[in-house]
Amino acid sequence: MVKSNKTNNVTAQMYDTLVRPVITEKSMVSSEAGKVVFMVDLSASKDDVKAAVESIYKVKVKKVNTIRQFGKKKVFRGQEGFRSDYKKAVVTLAEGQNIDVTTGI
Repeated sequence: MVKSNKTNNVTAQMYDTLVRPVITEKSMVSSEAGKVVFMVDLSASKDDVKAAVESIYKVKVKKVNTIRQFGKKKVFRGQEGFRSDYKKAVVTLAEGQNIDVTTGI
């Protein structure tokens, strides 16, 4: 028996790429259209996110859009500080594919 070379092995780096799913009203509405939103590592590329989602969740990804958000300047008790920068990825799944990120809530 010959194994195919296209096996998607899940690595620790893939789990580091996907930080957490984003669960908001807007992301839940977009999930009905086959889109799932994840917070991802700042250094993650679209190809990294696609490979991680396909390997971890065993689904077919059609498209990945990323958004880089810089941290806001905030003042707390007279002390200035900054929120952390973050990056979001909107993953569009192929027809008939779905991911339920709300399990366990």
